[in-house]
Amino acid sequence: MKGGKRVTIDRMDLVAKLYQPSTFPVVARVATGRRSAGPLVVDLDPTTFCDLACPECISGKLLNQGRFSPERLAELAGELVELDVRAVILIGGGEPLAHRGTRRVITTLGEAGIAVGVVTNGTMIDHNLDELATYADWVRVSVDAATPETFRLVRPDRRGGSAFDRVIDNMRKLAEVKKGALGYSYLVIVRSGPDGVIEGNHGEILAAAELARDIGCDFFEVKAQFDDEHHLIDLSPEILREVNAQIDAARRLAGDGFEVVNSSTIDSVQRRAGPVQPKDYHRCGVTELRTLVTPSGVYVCPYHRGNPAARLGDAVTEPLPDIWRRSDRGIIDPSRDCRFHCARHASNLELDEIAAGRAQPVLEHDHDLFI
Repeated sequence: MKGGKRVTIDRMDLVAKLYQPSTFPVVARVATGRRSAGPLVVDLDPTTFCDLACPECISGKLLNQGRFSPERLAELAGELVELDVRAVILIGGGEPLAHRGTRRVITTLGEAGIAVGVVTNGTMIDHNLDELATYADWVRVSVDAATPETFRLVRPDRRGGSAFDRVIDNMRKLAEVKKGALGYSYLVIVRSGPDGVIEGNHGEILAAAELARDIGCDFFEVKAQFDDEHHLIDLSPEILREVNAQIDAARRLAGDGFEVVNSSTIDSVQRRAGPVQPKDYHRCGVTELRTLVTPSGVYVCPYHRGNPAARLGDAVTEPLPDIWRRSDRGIIDPSRDCRFHCARHASNLELDEIAAGRAQPVLEHDHDLFI
């Protein structure tokens, strides 16, 4: 800490987050090849049901196939507290706020001092407003558009309609009362339409950033698109130039508590890194630090959601502490099974640095427990 001010961490700097004082002891243990007593971060899918029908949904093949009962979901919240989990992201799969038990989960976790993040399509924020405003450290809304027409193109409801106005109104309501951060997520979507015409949302990035600032969002995040196997989809040179120009213009909106950030995916597309991310290590240390809990099973990570070869157990019928105690988190070989872009690749490389005695100084304070 310099000059009496707390050192902050960039919200996208996953490596720096490893060095927070409450996480580093577990990180250091894992770096030496030992097992963790419990995950530090859990991605939790309360349900696989969703009220939208997005054509590019990465989980499209897994949707509308089940959910946790409200009773089991409440039990899971208690088990996360028992495991001393530091942060939970309610996500999907489906739309997490569509489950009537999610409100109780947010309250249980929040009152236990566990950091709570929520990834949502925004249509049901108003039904969960009090809990989100009180306990969520951040809420990230997947909007991907700046107008109702483009929203209908990339995020239609099941009847082909647009819930854009409802989503934006819900975000404004949350912005007025929130204690945590509110984010506007923008996945750059490009597709070939009828007769080979290119269609998508790549022309509305700047307008969406302007809208995000007007709503009262704290950040606007730009992301790149995956294919069904989680490989990055490149953009043509012409479209990439347009996207880069709009991101550069959007960055000029930053200030007064508003920031424009790139995900690691859009950074990779800008660098022309290609769809494949080779890895020369055979065990993912991050699987000891994070896990995914869904109605269809507990998996090593969200990239392997629904993959039977990456399944650790069944959280519908088994207590999560029991699954963690007996499961083998080394069932996935990153060099073979994870050749797609992984946001935690740099964290795995840093674990090797820590194991080799080249750790960075531990920070004086916790800042963001979503490692």
